[in-house]
Amino acid sequence: MSETEDTEQSDDEGRAYDPQADHAFPDERLNEVLEFVENDPEIQTYLRAQNVNPVNRKGYNDHGRKHIEIVRNRALSLYDLLKRGDVEFNGASQQGLEEADESVIVALAATIHDIGHVVHRDEHAYWSIPLAADLLDRILPEFGFYDTEEVVRVKGEVLHAILCHHTEEDPLTTEAGVVRVADALDMEKGRSRMPYEKGGRGIDTVSSQAIQRVTLMQGDAVPVLVEIEMLNAAGVYQVDNLLKAKLRDSGLEDDIRIIAVNIREDGNQLVERVEL
Repeated sequence: MSETEDTEQSDDEGRAYDPQADHAFPDERLNEVLEFVENDPEIQTYLRAQNVNPVNRKGYNDHGRKHIEIVRNRALSLYDLLKRGDVEFNGASQQGLEEADESVIVALAATIHDIGHVVHRDEHAYWSIPLAADLLDRILPEFGFYDTEEVVRVKGEVLHAILCHHTEEDPLTTEAGVVRVADALDMEKGRSRMPYEKGGRGIDTVSSQAIQRVTLMQGDAVPVLVEIEMLNAAGVYQVDNLLKAKLRDSGLEDDIRIIAVNIREDGNQLVERVEL
């Protein structure tokens, strides 16, 4: 089996995502973009190739096709829930684009936010920018609903969201904030399976092994409730150091509530329910 085949296989095995996040959107523009992405050979090759550096060479966790699928689905679910909660999205609107372009920006940024991994894991968000720019220059004109000016504006918003997903630069748009938070919502134990099986026993790996399930739902006091089911209290470290770090300065701090629940029933629960 080749290294590429092994990487492609390993990023799919043992990975799951919340089925509530996998739903069709009524917007024809977004659906056309999603169909294009799924059938574009260059994009799909990037999603496989970008897993080699983090997984095969660095012993890190999945950043391939399954990670992208989960992040994109959860980003669109976040978008849907936030819109229902009347949260304002300013990226597309301030560029004079249509409301339908909000979800397109979110979906494209979520899809290609990690392609910089083909260059290096370290500082990958910065490497993603030139690669994503080239991709967007090619694919955006393919859609009949964008003229030259709109291509430039959509491209800029997608690149902004990509840059802010894993850097010190704070998101300046709600669309970028959504992508930043969604990236951290891929945290179930399946994602740490590969480094764990290779012998990784650091706190990050052990903590992520404790995360059983992440569910997004409509909140009561806030638009979005994120419920995280843990097998043991070690999962609190993962939530506190990954998800909360991404939520901080995302612009969505007041719109998303995080609840961590210990679901073990062995009578040794150190943490039963924690709001973070």
